[in-house]
Amino acid sequence: MKVSIYHNPRCSKSRQTLQLLQDKGIEPQIIEYLKTPPNSEQINTFLSKLNISARELMRQGENEYKDNNLSEESLSQEQLVQSMIDNPILIQRPIVVVEEERDSKVALGRPPEDILKIL
Repeated sequence: MKVSIYHNPRCSKSRQTLQLLQDKGIEPQIIEYLKTPPNSEQINTFLSKLNISARELMRQGENEYKDNNLSEESLSQEQLVQSMIDNPILIQRPIVVVEEERDSKVALGRPPEDILKIL
């Protein structure tokens, strides 16, 4: 089992989720997604595995969300995904990915305990 966390060290929920993983004896691959943003394929996989829309994965309180008029209902999934690639601060965090031999699972650590269901 390989575990990755899309992490922002400045975010308390992200730090709590990382600590929860470590408390479980898991040393995940830490991906600081602001420095190394996920690509469209990865984001679309997150959306599919989480069973949510692109807008639901977005931090709607961020200035980038408002400044780019991302609340506009006519925007497509693809446009919203591209906005997250262009402005990774928009991506909800942390995202934990558990890869097993035949499948992968994804959870959003909001609250941090939500990741326990995929471990």
